[in-house]
Amino acid sequence: MQSRTHPSASTALRNSKAVDNSRPLPVGAATVYFLIAGVGCTIDLATKHWIFAWRGLNNDIWWIVEGYFGIETAINRGALFGMGQGYTTVFVTLSFIAFFGILYWMFAAGAVYDLLLTVALGAITGGILGNLYDRMGFWAVPGITDTAAVRDWILLCYGEYTWPNFNMADSLLVCGGILIGWHSFRYVDEEHGSADEKIETVANGDVAVKSGRRT
Repeated sequence: MQSRTHPSASTALRNSKAVDNSRPLPVGAATVYFLIAGVGCTIDLATKHWIFAWRGLNNDIWWIVEGYFGIETAINRGALFGMGQGYTTVFVTLSFIAFFGILYWMFAAGAVYDLLLTVALGAITGGILGNLYDRMGFWAVPGITDTAAVRDWILLCYGEYTWPNFNMADSLLVCGGILIGWHSFRYVDEEHGSADEKIETVANGDVAVKSGRRT
């Protein structure tokens, strides 16, 4: 007996009966993708511009909820959670690869026919573009000459633990990743349910044949 393995989101998409590249491009779904990506990127860049214009770059925390949620500006020359400091060129290259890879997944591999994937990839694209803008140094703050870094400003704390500062683009990336994970597990559940129905149908057919009846 072969063991069942959980397919990836891309495998699930290829095997889905809903995907038919011979069909015309769903303009509504494509609009949803570009709208989420564009609005998400705009919100990220607008909030970063406004916060840094207001607060500058300093370690003073402006609390929204004292001790839990506040605004603290910082710059990150690495990736998520500050990993990979100093590899800006690498992250810029990976961002372009990811962006074009998502476009291929959307419009060549057929993700645009799946609304949940469309929303997830739109959010991820918005996050990629927002942070890519920063990494390419297209922003300016007085007193900072090397702007090839991501602007972070959201601070979350709980007791003695402080979450690494992040921004709206990071939030979009995380939400998009969660949606893709949900899509994968949802597809697995649907596939298992379909397989169980097929097994039950075959079993019932065998019983009918043995009893001299065909259904």
